[in-house]
Amino acid sequence: MSLPLIDAAHLNKLRQYFESGDLAFDFENASEADKGEILDFLESLMDLAELADATATRLIFKDAYMEAAEGVNSDT
Repeated sequence: MSLPLIDAAHLNKLRQYFESGDLAFDFENASEADKGEILDFLESLMDLAELADATATRLIFKDAYMEAAEGVNSDT
């Protein structure tokens, strides 16, 4: 199955960019407009990370959510 939007290589590039200090260097040496663009990108990335976390939680615990919605007590 091909999942074109699942691109682990791109995520790894971003991780390396952050971990290497290159992002910090680029930010420190950027114009004010570029600094704003970097900060906007990071804010969007953090928002996306929150959405990814919520989605993963929902997918992983789907059965538990379904039971809770149906009022099933999983402790008994």
